[in-house]
Amino acid sequence: MICPICERRCHVEEKGIGMCGRYECQDHAMIERFPNAYLVVAPISAETMPVLHFHPRAKFLQISTTGCNFDCLGCISTVVAKEMNVQSPALKKLSPMQIINKALEQACDGIVFLMNDPLASFYTFLEICTLAKKHGLLTGCSTNGYFTQKSLALLSPYLDFVNIGLKGLCNDVYRSCGASSYKPVLRNIELFHHQGVHVEVACIHKTDNEEELLKIAQTLANISKEIPLQIMRFIPIEDASITLEPSILASETLYKKLLSHLDYVYLFNSPGTESLNTHCPKCGALIFERDFYGPMGAKLRAIHPNYHKHTCPNCHHILPIKGEPAEKIFNEDGFEGGYPLTRALEIVEGTLATLGVKKQKDVTACWEKLLQNDGLRRLHVNIQNFDDYANTIKYLANLTHKETLAQKLLAYMREKIAIITQELPKIDVKPRVYYVMGKPLFALEEERLENQLVEMAGGISVNKGLDLQGRPGKKISVEMLNALNPDIIFISSFLDCPLDEFYMYCEKQGIVVEALKQKRIYTHLAPCFDFGSPRWILGLMHIANMLHPTLYHFDVLEEAKVFYRLFYESTFSLPTLNRSFAKPSQYHTMVQI
Repeated sequence: MICPICERRCHVEEKGIGMCGRYECQDHAMIERFPNAYLVVAPISAETMPVLHFHPRAKFLQISTTGCNFDCLGCISTVVAKEMNVQSPALKKLSPMQIINKALEQACDGIVFLMNDPLASFYTFLEICTLAKKHGLLTGCSTNGYFTQKSLALLSPYLDFVNIGLKGLCNDVYRSCGASSYKPVLRNIELFHHQGVHVEVACIHKTDNEEELLKIAQTLANISKEIPLQIMRFIPIEDASITLEPSILASETLYKKLLSHLDYVYLFNSPGTESLNTHCPKCGALIFERDFYGPMGAKLRAIHPNYHKHTCPNCHHILPIKGEPAEKIFNEDGFEGGYPLTRALEIVEGTLATLGVKKQKDVTACWEKLLQNDGLRRLHVNIQNFDDYANTIKYLANLTHKETLAQKLLAYMREKIAIITQELPKIDVKPRVYYVMGKPLFALEEERLENQLVEMAGGISVNKGLDLQGRPGKKISVEMLNALNPDIIFISSFLDCPLDEFYMYCEKQGIVVEALKQKRIYTHLAPCFDFGSPRWILGLMHIANMLHPTLYHFDVLEEAKVFYRLFYESTFSLPTLNRSFAKPSQYHTMVQI
C-alpha cells in the first residue's frame, strides 16, 4: 500500500516498513512501530519553541520522540532524529492521557511536539491533540510540513499552531533530504492558514541562498503578508562546512530586504540582534522586545506598556497576535526546553571523542545514562569549572572503559593549567574582561565556563556580578557596558562575530570602552575553542596569550595539532572545523554498529 502519512508516499508491502522506519504495513494499514515513547517531556515557553505570534510567554509541555521522515545535511536535531536508539531505555512510555495529565499538573497552556518531526509519530500526536482539545489545552508542533492532504485533514481540526520549516523553493534540496518536491510544503502552509491554524514559517539562511529566501518571502506574501517568517542563521554542525555560515551582519542585511515583502520577519541564532523584536508594520512602534535564548530560541523581555488586545498602542493597527501575553514568565532550566538539549548531548559526544570512543552505540549508551538519571541538569553545572569537568570526564571514561585515555587527557589539561597558574603571581594588575556572544551587548552569564577561563588566565571577569538570567546570557544596555568599561573584550567561539563587524557595531551603538580604544577585542583561533568539548584547553591558552602577552607564549595552533594527534588520532585542519561540539571536524564519523 501507499503510506498516507507524508508526501514521500512510500510503497510498502504487507509486513514491510516505510523509508523512515517508523511505520509498518499490517493488514493493509500503516501502523506506528514505536508509539507513546518519549525522549523529552518537559515544560517550555512559546518563544523557545519558537513561535512568536501565538500566546506570547505561554507555557507548553514539550514532547519529543525519535526519528524523522527526512534525512537532512547538518540537522540541528540529529541526535534525536537519527542517532538515538528507538529502543533506548531513556525513552519514557506514557499514554496519551498521562501526557494530558502532566500538562495539567504543570499548569501548561498546551502541548507542543518539537525537535523531531511529528510525522515520525503521527498517530501518537494525533491522539494527544484529540484528547488535549477535550481538556481545554492548546496544541501545536514544529514540522517539515510534508503532510499528505489526508494526514493534514486528520490533524488540522485539533491543531492550534504550526511552525513549518521550509527548506527552499527547489526540488533538489528536498531530494537531498529523501523527499521529492517543495510543492507539498507550500500547499500545506496555505491549507493550514486558510483553515485557521496559526502558521509561522522557518527558513535557514546560508551564504548561498539569499535570493531563494527573497523568493520565499514573495511567495508567502501571496498567501498572507502577516505570516511571520523566522530566519535561522545557519549554524554548521555535523558534516556541514563553516563556509555556509553567514555573519550576523549579513543575516541582518537580508532581514531588512525581507521586510519589503512581509510585515513580520525575525532573525534567530544571532545573539544581541534587535531583529527578533516585533514592530508595528504601520508606524514602526516597538511592541515586543526579545532576546536570543539559545539555538533556534528567543525570550520575550519586554512588552509595550500600553499594548492591549492585539492593537498597536501608537496607531491602533490590529496586529496578528493570537492570544494575550501570559503574566507569569516561565524560564527553562539549564539544557531543558527546546534545542539546547541537542547541544548537551553533543557536549557528551565531544568529550567521548577525545577519549577515543568511536562507536555510536557507546555514545548513545552514555546519553541514555544521563537522560535517565537527571544527568543533564548535573552536566550543565559540572561543565562550568575544571574540577567538576574533570569528574565528568572520569565518569564518562568509566562508562566506556576509557580510563587510561581519560588520565592522559586530564594530565595534558592539568599541565597547561599549571603553566598558566605558576605565572599568575607575576601579574601586577589583572585586566577586566568582558565576554560576549555575537554582538557587543550580548553578555554571557556569570557561571559560564568562558568567564572561568578568563579568571584562570589571570583576568577579572566583569560578567560576574551582572544579573543575567538568560541562556547563555542576556543583552545589556550600552550604558551598562560603558560603565563596566572593560580593558579587554572576548567574543565567544561558538557564535562569534568578525572583528571588523564587531568594531562597526560598537561605533554605531555608541560604545566607548577601554578595550575599544586600545583595540583589545579578540576572537578565538577556531570555532568551539572555549566551550563544548575539552578543546577549551586550547582556548584557555589563547586567552592567556591575549591577556598577558609578555608572560604567555603558547603556540596555540601547534598545540591544536598535538591535541588532535593525541586525542582524536587525526590531523588538525582549520578549514574543516565547524560549530559542532561533538565532531572535531566536519569529516569526523562514528562507527554505526
